[in-house]
Amino acid sequence: MSTPVPVNDSIVQMSCLVMPNDANPLGTVFGGRVMEWVDIAGGICAQRHCRTPVVLAGLDQMSFMHPIHVGEVALLAAQVSFVANTSLEVGVTVTAENPLTGERRHTSTAWLTYVSLDPRGAPAKVPPLEVETDEARQRFADGARRREARISQQRKPPAPPA
Repeated sequence: MSTPVPVNDSIVQMSCLVMPNDANPLGTVFGGRVMEWVDIAGGICAQRHCRTPVVLAGLDQMSFMHPIHVGEVALLAAQVSFVANTSLEVGVTVTAENPLTGERRHTSTAWLTYVSLDPRGAPAKVPPLEVETDEARQRFADGARRREARISQQRKPPAPPA
């Protein structure tokens, strides 16, 4: 059995200055660009935990609560919340910061599932997550519930066409 990895060993904090090429005609960042940044931060976090290549297997619902404007800084924080056998869940929070005033506002949260890969590209065992705090234990329990909900949803037959 592999050694448990502490939550803090894989935390990612990433900053992206929003430039005009990141934005739509309204001067706010494209949702797809935010999703790209979320995947990058989440992937780095998952890879740090596993120390293997990882691939994105799923993204739970992602909402865009507030826009991020050109000239603001998108701050992303990623943390492993749950691990299973060959997959792990990473939570990513996005915050917009006005660099002139320091004002910050939460803009998005996403839960991503990554699969660890071995050198042949087959799913590989994920190291256990060392949960040392009450907050980490709660995040782990919440992640287990989200995983069960995802599995339950996958088992449902598709709805008939309208």
